[in-house]
Amino acid sequence: MRNFFFLLVFIGCYQFASAQLFSKEKVLNDENFDKKFLSYGYFIGFNSYDFNFDYKEDKKDILVKKSTGFNVGLVGNMRINDYMDLRLEPGLYMTTRTLQYDESYFQGFEDFRPSDLEREIKSTYIHVPLLIKFSTKRLNNFKPFVVGGVSTALNLSSNEKNPDDNYNGKFRSKKSMYFYELGFGIDFYLYYFKFTPSIRGVFAINDEVVRDNDPNSPWTGNIETMKTRGVFINFTFQ
Repeated sequence: MRNFFFLLVFIGCYQFASAQLFSKEKVLNDENFDKKFLSYGYFIGFNSYDFNFDYKEDKKDILVKKSTGFNVGLVGNMRINDYMDLRLEPGLYMTTRTLQYDESYFQGFEDFRPSDLEREIKSTYIHVPLLIKFSTKRLNNFKPFVVGGVSTALNLSSNEKNPDDNYNGKFRSKKSMYFYELGFGIDFYLYYFKFTPSIRGVFAINDEVVRDNDPNSPWTGNIETMKTRGVFINFTFQ
């Protein structure tokens, strides 16, 4: 249902853009908007976070059960020229992921319980990306763009310093994360404001897992790296 909703949103945006592109020239809304050196706004949206694993040994993959999270934040835009902008988009991103292990990880493990096969990871990120936006020429009242850059995130739900590990039911993750980001979107110039739907992929640069005290732990012993990746769908108002 979530994927169907997102598909409908972007099909609607595509149809609106096509109608603008192939119809006769229209009256431009707020035609001087992009001439401002600085502009501001806010965004709301959705996220879907995942993990990408590299393993030490060839065992069954750790599966990730994802959920749809919520985003909210601010936008600061600095105009470089007619086709480039520098953007800062600090925001709050909330998500939950559940790791699902195969029983083969626990062969010979004493006191095994079914609950050991899952570990829930809740994350609340203060996410701060610095992005460069590359736009096309404005076409009537819309303008497509691509965007890319780097970001850092502070996980407010991190339990990195917790002395308890998975043997006490606590999967630990690091507090500070670094990413690179790529995406695209369309600026729609409405009568009173600019509305921008966009989709962006984020890919962690550093390993996020905090390993258990036991190097042979069934939860973390076979993980070489565990890196966050995700998809953001944001709706920006400026």
